[in-house]
Formats: sequence, structure tokens, C-alpha cells
Amino acid sequence: MRPAPTILHLDMDAFFAAAEQAAKPSLRGKPVVVGGIGPRGVVSTASYEARVFGIRSAMPTAQARRLCPNAAYLNPRFTLYRQVSETVMQLLHALSPLVEPLSLDEAFVDLEAGGVAAETSAVRAVGERLRREIREATGLTGSVGLAGAKMLAKIASEAAKPDGLVVIEPGTERELLGPMTVRTLPGVGPATAEALRRAGITTVAETAEAGEAELVRLLGKSHGAGLYAMALGRDDRPVVAERDAKSISVEDTFEVDLTDRTRVRSEVVRLADRCVQRLRAAGRSGRTVVIKVRSYDFSTLTRSETLRGPTDDPSVVREAAARLLETVDTTGGVRLLGVGVSGLADFTQEDLFAQVATEREAAETAKATQEHTADEAGEQEPRELPRRWLPGLDIVHDEYGAGWVQGSGVGRVTVRFETPWSAPGRVRTFAVEDPALRPGEPLPLVREKPSGAQSSEPAILPKSLSPAEETASEAGEEISSR
Repeated sequence: MRPAPTILHLDMDAFFAAAEQAAKPSLRGKPVVVGGIGPRGVVSTASYEARVFGIRSAMPTAQARRLCPNAAYLNPRFTLYRQVSETVMQLLHALSPLVEPLSLDEAFVDLEAGGVAAETSAVRAVGERLRREIREATGLTGSVGLAGAKMLAKIASEAAKPDGLVVIEPGTERELLGPMTVRTLPGVGPATAEALRRAGITTVAETAEAGEAELVRLLGKSHGAGLYAMALGRDDRPVVAERDAKSISVEDTFEVDLTDRTRVRSEVVRLADRCVQRLRAAGRSGRTVVIKVRSYDFSTLTRSETLRGPTDDPSVVREAAARLLETVDTTGGVRLLGVGVSGLADFTQEDLFAQVATEREAAETAKATQEHTADEAGEQEPRELPRRWLPGLDIVHDEYGAGWVQGSGVGRVTVRFETPWSAPGRVRTFAVEDPALRPGEPLPLVREKPSGAQSSEPAILPKSLSPAEETASEAGEEISSR
């Protein structure tokens, strides 16, 4: 444990939802839910206004709609979130060379490694300055926790939400942790909490009083000893600048169970290509291909195959995923599919024979599909699939400019024309095939201002004005490090 609170934890407030509110003036101060918008979608982030109604991260979107039918339900825009995240991470790297990102909106910083004096007043000043800089650069707010250990810094940032700063002075850890629920401690999930509850242990203080021997008996040597140390406020984990990813994966949940085997196979191929795109974007290759299949009854199967060497070739990953799919019975219906690659490396050792065979098979399949389609279509002209405008996505109109999709259906799309720095805009409706409409790109949340000009108001109210306390952490798209 450090003698000064020089470990900083930053957690952006309701990140995805706050970014959407900042980008869409008409949604500021109103309930916003970001996530899957279909009947099987899941909430990724809910604004504080939506949390008043009981909406939380990882909740089924259908349940959220029942709790708050008048909220704005938006599709995620990860391009925007990554842009904002890059800006925030640059500010953190200016403080210290040791920055450990946990997700797009959360990170630890070792201020001692950045030369900050090991004094409470000095680290508090750095934390306050960081919050101001984030607000000026992004228009959003973040909460900061400062402590002598990573676990305590994260607990402090949770207590600071939203838009606050909390410092845990060394020596006060046990007094602070004592009354908290045991679920506060890292590594304590539902199963561990239930095992402790059966033994009469529900708070951190009771965990410490139980003693190391009792916790080892209940949970095993490694977990029990680690939990006892954390209950005493001890956490010597260092801030690690580079967390090496162990796997990269993508998955999709379908609104209607897939029962057609050809469709299932085509979805696996599509997911394999997406997975390889993420793999290459990370500059990595992988040795083991994994598929995940969740059936109509929620039972989940995983299958894996280890290649002769690491690869980032989409044809090799597609072939392996297709082989794995052949070992899974999908006749009852498939609810979710996923494809991942693990055993990551920084180089590739291509399986040339597999690549050639896959390319030949792909060419033959494409030829057969074209012939089959031609036989069915006869002399008919090919039809272009209708465009799909998802709520929340950016759009541009030749006459009215930039806006976002408010809703669509029965051949019509409703667009609200506004920008992050404009007043709430007007709503107009068009045919979904209107040639004047086209997809747009996210606009910056904060427009550059002349020196000395005041920054825009944040999308999140300060803690004293917030309608609800933060009770759930936000999820982001990230490479798995578990």
C-alpha cells in the first residue's frame, strides 16, 4: 500500500448515453438508453434520467421499454465513442506514462510515475484539473477516485459519481470499507457472495473478521487469501501500461431464431470476417478459432480448433469456423452466434494449404449460388435491398444537412436535424429510399472556440443536481482480456 493516494481511477459518467445527449441537443435532460434496440437487445448504457425508472446496464431492452416507454432508445455509435475515448486517453497519458485502460471510458493512472508529488493536495489538484480538461475537450464529465491502491481508487470513483472527485486517505481504508457489501470487493460475484452469505458473511467488515483461514476453507487457498487481503484494504497490484489481450471475438443475437442451416453458415462466415477485421486492426494474429452457439432454449455450446500456426487470414478463420459449426446441431434454432480467435501473437504463420482449399471452395460456392439465383430469378431484374435506418445513427440530407434518425417504419424515416452545438432541431419525415438521404459521420461534440471562450455545458448534471445515484457500470466494446 502506498503512503499517498497517487493511484487515480477515471470513469466517464454514463459514457455512451452522455455522448448521445451531447451530440443531440433535443435529448439533453431526457431519458436515453443505448444498446440493442430489437426485441432481444440488451441495454449497454442508460442515462441518469433513465436510471430513475430502474433501467440498468445488461437489462433486456424489452424490459427497459416497459419501465420507461418514453425514453429515447438508440443504436450504439462506436465510431463516436472511440473518438471521445482517444481524446480522454491522451489527457491521461499527459499525466503519466503508466496508464492502464480498462475499457473505452475507464482507466487507472499511476500519478507517482508521472512525477506528481506524493501529497494529498497535489494529487487532488491533478484530479480536479483532469476533470476540467475532459469537460473542455469533450463536453462530457468523468468521475475521479484517488487512493493508495487500485481497488480503493475504483471504489472512490464510484462514490464520486456523477461528476465528482473522492480521495481515500491512506489509513482510513478499513473504516471506509467495513460497512460496504462484500460484492464491493473485486472478484466477488454472485456465486462467491452466496457462499459467504451462507456462512453469515455479508459485509467487508465481517469478511475481515472471519479471518484468512475461514475464507480459505470456504473459497479455496488463492481466492480466500486474496479476498482477506482486500477486506483489509490491501491491494498491491501495479498499474500496467499495456494489458495484453488474450482473445478477440464478435457475436450477434438474432431477433428470430435461425433454423435454416445455410443461413447459419453464412452468418458464421460473416462473423469470422468481422473478427478478422478486429484482429488486424489490433495488429495481431491468432492460433485458436472458437465458435459460440446459443440455442433457442438458451443452452450455449462452444467449439474450438487450434491451427498449426497463428493467422490473420480471413479464409483460414472462415474455414475453421465452418468446420466447427459442422459439429453442432442447430436444427432446433439458433439464438446467438459468435466467432473468436485466441492464442494471440504479433506474427502470422499462414496455413497455405488451408488457404488455397478455402479460396477454391469459396469460389465454387459463389459460382453455385449465382447459378441457383439466376435459375430462380429467370429474366427478372435484380432488386436492391431497402436501406435500413436505425434510431440514433447519423444521416445527411442534401438540402437540410446533418441530423440523426429518430425512427423508421412502414417505408418512412423520421429525421431530426440538429448538431451538437445547435439548438434542438426540427423533425422531418422522408421515404426510406429518398435519394437525398445518405448515412453520415459523427460530428465532434465540442466545436473549437476562440481562446478564452467558455466551454459548453456538460451532458451530465453535477452530483448535487443529479436525479439518481450511479448504481451500475457502463459496458463498452473492447477486446477481451479475461
